[in-house]
Amino acid sequence: MFVVESYAAVRRFVFVEGHSRREAAREFGLSRETVSKMCRFSLPPGYTRKKAADKPKLGPLLPVIDAILVADRLAPTKQQHSAKRIFERLRDEHSFEGGYTVVKDYVRLCRARGREAFVPLAHPPGHAQVDFGEAVGIVGGVRMKIHYFCIDLPQSDACFVKAYPRETTEAFLDGHVSAFAFFGGVPLSILYDNTKIAVAKICGDGKRERTRAFTELCSHYLFRDRFGRPAKGNDKGKVEGLVKFSRANFMVPVPVAASFDELNAHLEERCRARQAERAGRHADTIGERLVADTQALRPLPAVPLEPCEKRSARVSSTALVRYRTNDYSVPTAYAFQEVLVKGFVEEVVILCAGEEVARHPRCYGERVFVSNPLHYLALLETKPGALDQAAALQGWDLPEVFQHLRHLLEARMGNKGKREFIQVLRLLEAMPLGVVTSAVTEAIRLGAPGFDAVKLIALARIERRPPRLDLAAYPHLPRTDVKTTCAADYAVLAA
Repeated sequence: MFVVESYAAVRRFVFVEGHSRREAAREFGLSRETVSKMCRFSLPPGYTRKKAADKPKLGPLLPVIDAILVADRLAPTKQQHSAKRIFERLRDEHSFEGGYTVVKDYVRLCRARGREAFVPLAHPPGHAQVDFGEAVGIVGGVRMKIHYFCIDLPQSDACFVKAYPRETTEAFLDGHVSAFAFFGGVPLSILYDNTKIAVAKICGDGKRERTRAFTELCSHYLFRDRFGRPAKGNDKGKVEGLVKFSRANFMVPVPVAASFDELNAHLEERCRARQAERAGRHADTIGERLVADTQALRPLPAVPLEPCEKRSARVSSTALVRYRTNDYSVPTAYAFQEVLVKGFVEEVVILCAGEEVARHPRCYGERVFVSNPLHYLALLETKPGALDQAAALQGWDLPEVFQHLRHLLEARMGNKGKREFIQVLRLLEAMPLGVVTSAVTEAIRLGAPGFDAVKLIALARIERRPPRLDLAAYPHLPRTDVKTTCAADYAVLAA
């Protein structure tokens, strides 16, 4: 092998000074073939193999290796063959006597040939990609898995991230509504994977049958939906990168927040701060490039979409409606009726004939009984014997003065006192707890513990007037018997 200086000297002797190759061979003491090669190449080309080296030991077993690699395509990623494992199988099952290196080189070559190549893509302004990610956080003192919604505008790399307790339909819808408000417009198109929240079925011709909730979202905001190939995350590589970036930067260290509202306020602040940074090889900041995106976005509709999942249900005999394995109470007057359940991220709203009849905080547990004690008071008034065993009233944290009132009523009226106590509780259906509590306290102080007195005092407090309690009309106080006088009664005084 000749050094580069020798190549340069021979090529200069022939091409610059005009000597023949024969003279160069004589001058430098080289063969004519060597001089010809130096004239063809400016640098030593090295050894070039004209055909693949023979593999006398491995050659007959190459189809076996190919079959193993083909079968690996259907196996889980973490249970596919390594080159070492293939070598061991060849040695044990096929009496292979060769070395490990030749097997490793062939496996590496086969896998390189099978890897997918990609086409660089251009991203025009006004388009977006959406996906969900998972991370661990501490919310309200509880360590849990959180699911965060990510939307990316690939042209500018601007992003929006929002966390939720679960990856549900209502979280999917709420993420879009919040993101559109954050960017101040609606993207022209959004690229998704084939999540079941949006895609009910992938048809044979590659078209998608969309879910009702996703169709409503598209119809309300009028963006064009696009879908990547199944199991091909690289089709939406921008948002896939955002999911990893958010986890590594926004979720490290493990986020700690008192509530999801506090956590999401922090994430929104981080998204805004990122607009001052530069991404990739761009000279402009994300915020500067975001201007082109915002100019291309569609304007927001006058009214945002209600981000909830809607389900029809039937109220049970115990005035309960089931939504996602949990039971939510409604007033007992609506038993056996058809209702519409709206599941939001933070609450569940139940409507009957278009009228709201119940509203509860959203529960993400399973088989949980979520009730409002007020829903059962009207029925308990007709069935006072069930007061102590009513499940909805267990754990109802009322001030101690209510229990004192009950004792006074039952001591004076017996079983009828229990019904009157329920009537007092029913005042909470229309009045604040604080007003009723103060009215109960005042009625006990006046020595008039009963529904009529509590109601009059409570109304007086709401109307901001002094209470005028007509004790003569109060039926449970001791009555005085005053007889009508006559003239004959005064004769006794005269005697």
